[in-house]
Amino acid sequence: MGQSNLRSRWSVGRLALFAALALVLGALAAQAQAPAPVPTVGILGHGSADGFVAELGELGWVEGKNVKYERRKASDDQTLARFAEELSRLPVHVIFAGNAAATRASVNATRTIPIVTVSADPVIAGVASSIARPGANVTGIAYTQPMGKRLEMLKQAVPKARRVGMLVNPTNPGASAMRQEAEDAARAIGITLLPFEARAPAELTGVMAAVAKAKVDALVSVSDPVFNVGVKDLVGAAARHRIPAMWEWRGFAEAGGLMSYGADGGALYRRAATYVDKLLKGAKPADLPIEQPTTFELVVNKKTAKALGLRLPQALLARADQVIE
Repeated sequence: MGQSNLRSRWSVGRLALFAALALVLGALAAQAQAPAPVPTVGILGHGSADGFVAELGELGWVEGKNVKYERRKASDDQTLARFAEELSRLPVHVIFAGNAAATRASVNATRTIPIVTVSADPVIAGVASSIARPGANVTGIAYTQPMGKRLEMLKQAVPKARRVGMLVNPTNPGASAMRQEAEDAARAIGITLLPFEARAPAELTGVMAAVAKAKVDALVSVSDPVFNVGVKDLVGAAARHRIPAMWEWRGFAEAGGLMSYGADGGALYRRAATYVDKLLKGAKPADLPIEQPTTFELVVNKKTAKALGLRLPQALLARADQVIE
């Protein structure tokens, strides 16, 4: 009886052991078969990021297959801040911040999630230690503002210009440095700059009315997301008040502005995608040097010049990357 009981207990023990092993092996098999989590990229800014997404696609990141996107778009700082908080809580693996305001909002929301920026100067803004070694969670593209060149070419187009309005958003982290560069360049070519400030798209119409009332000879803008949102309003107001204006992005000249001079915004977004690619593959933002554009494009709207009664010098037209007839 004792031996039979012992054999019975041993059989039960074996069955329990086999059952436990089966559970462990089943769990391991399920774990091995489970797909790797799909990384999520947050996109924060004021405009389209189609070029950025397309470039990531070229690099092998296909939406719905091996990457997900959380898109958030806004033009005012308050909404950008709220969206940045949302992205940090999801959480996302990387945040692409398409301008200075989006970068500032993202940094305020998280100091751990990698952030890829396209903005004026992350170092001046205080979100990176240096161009060569950012040192924190922000890297990407720092586009420079060739304010001196813009003023020189504006003076070529409007030789009689002495009083030039300067459109600026004082809340932009890089505004102070860009404004100083513009003032230094203006003195060198005999121009007096009159600053006009706008902090939100709703202020643009009133600011342009003030520019017209001041009877300036021309206008130059210090790039800012607020102005990019109001392209049609700004270009339309400049046309109504017959103010020759130099802008940064080609979209202003294509919309009817006199001239634009700056980096190719689409190329900057595409280049930013290569940073996201590296970060998704394990790179650390602190170790990725911030890049700066080395080429700038001049776009001249000859049709607008004619409407303003300007005869543009041939040297300026020859220098242009594109002349809109």
